[in-house]
Amino acid sequence: MKLTHVDGEHKKNLVLYTLSTCVWCKKSKTLLSDLHVAYDYVNLDELTGEERDRAIEELKQWNPKCSFPSLVVDNGTCVVGYDEKKIREALEL
Repeated sequence: MKLTHVDGEHKKNLVLYTLSTCVWCKKSKTLLSDLHVAYDYVNLDELTGEERDRAIEELKQWNPKCSFPSLVVDNGTCVVGYDEKKIREALEL
């Protein structure tokens, strides 16, 4: 699965599953950038074929409903939806 990396001062293992047209996904990206946190993201609606299928299966491990955005933190916590308080808590910022 092709991930796009966004660099930041704070290094965490973050993967953000998004849709390119989702307002809440864009807000999540903005929040992470404003917090200067490095993260990787994938816009699932821009994937096709087997790559898209693999990405959906991976997302289902964290969020069976496959709703967006879904932020996986350190392969242990998944914050579903845009919730600034929960995201900050998960990032310990």
